[in-house]
Amino acid sequence: MDILFLNLPYESKISRASRWPEKTKSGTLYYPYWLAYCVGACENEELDCKLVDCITRDHTIEDTIEEIRNADPDYIMCELTTPTASYDYMTLEKIKENFPSIKIIVGGTHATALPEKVIMECKAIDFIVRREYDFTVPRLVKTDDPESVEGISYRKDSSIVHNPDCEPTDLNSLPFVSKVYQKYLNMNDYGYAFAQKPMIQIVASRGCPNRCSFCSYPSTMGGRNYRIRDIGNLADEFEYITKMMPEIREIFIEDDTFTVDERRTVEFCDELIKRNINAVWSCNTRVDISYKTMEKMKEAGCRLLVCGYESGNQHVLDANHKGITLKQSREFAKNARKLKIRVFGCFIIGLKGDNPDTIRQTYEFAREVYPDMCFFQQAVPFPGTEFYEWARKNNYLITEDYSMWLSEDGYLNCLLDYPYATHEEIEKIRDSFMRKYYFSFGFIARTFLSNLDLVEFRRVMGGAVSYIAFQIKNRKTGK
Repeated sequence: MDILFLNLPYESKISRASRWPEKTKSGTLYYPYWLAYCVGACENEELDCKLVDCITRDHTIEDTIEEIRNADPDYIMCELTTPTASYDYMTLEKIKENFPSIKIIVGGTHATALPEKVIMECKAIDFIVRREYDFTVPRLVKTDDPESVEGISYRKDSSIVHNPDCEPTDLNSLPFVSKVYQKYLNMNDYGYAFAQKPMIQIVASRGCPNRCSFCSYPSTMGGRNYRIRDIGNLADEFEYITKMMPEIREIFIEDDTFTVDERRTVEFCDELIKRNINAVWSCNTRVDISYKTMEKMKEAGCRLLVCGYESGNQHVLDANHKGITLKQSREFAKNARKLKIRVFGCFIIGLKGDNPDTIRQTYEFAREVYPDMCFFQQAVPFPGTEFYEWARKNNYLITEDYSMWLSEDGYLNCLLDYPYATHEEIEKIRDSFMRKYYFSFGFIARTFLSNLDLVEFRRVMGGAVSYIAFQIKNRKTGK
């Protein structure tokens, strides 16, 4: 076999492909979609590949080594994230000890942000593929001359070489990732708390022109250059999924921001309607989207929108280059309710400009815009982001030891001590906001006593049970 693609094992069910890589409190688990796209690109180049998700298979490191022994690959391709880096290093070192002749290729956000540091810290790694690696990997595997391959970093004698960046991927040249999932994965293993199950993740664009200071993917992987799949190509995959994968109940468009170009969004919706593609779908968006666009999305089958409200204070939004206003957030929430589109709203505690008053305002604002599902998260200083540099400059980071990023249970720890609150205090505030929001009578009445259909009721109950179990465990351990 040429390449064995591994979503590396971990001690708990981590979503490495998530923008917040951790074990979620509501049972969410992402597809390894970056790896899957690369598998498709490699197979198009007639390379012999296999994709194994060690997370969903509950593989230990020993199980993974046995998987490698059976596959007998020439190359292993995997991804690193900052929260899992320490464990990933240990895994890769053990793989190298057992299979010294296999070349190990590593990509992902952490490796892209810190390529020299990663190569120095983990001697098992032979090559790093920076940024989008869909076509970097097949070029590397098919050449005897790594110096000719753009977008890679590697050791040469006693030095580390960083070749120039590769060109961004032409998304229309990629195969349907849904076909890769069909071949290698079990769709029932994955899901969002906010999506009907089984669901599927696909990408319609890469790159985000917005400048949010804390967002990792545009800073490391996709960049700021917004690139799209042709409308026909995207609609073709929707049609393939609805016809060839009838078990799928919801398609999630996993773009940084699907609705950057509202005219294209409307044209895509018109294409779905024209072809009579009756798919249920959802996507990431921003609150500056217009009512007319949202109305067309609803008509074309959009069930839910994921948006970053982030803060209830305009100064904080501006300090972190969010590029939205509180007025836009209020209007978005009103429009979504009017159109009966569900909203998953994200809020962040501890951003640049925050203090106890602005954090309180954020919770009050969350209650005002009142999304159907709500996520409060501490600000995370991912390497490669402007927020990380700001935290380092101000000496707010409590550690750069990757093994401290996740708790024993796999949840992201707060890594910053602020002048107004310690990391422990931020975590308590975060958890108290989640409890107050989800356990309020108003939320329970709206969610459980309204006329939910059976599918929606099961989805909501599944997320609720997972989150209540997390809260009970936290209470018992005194966290």
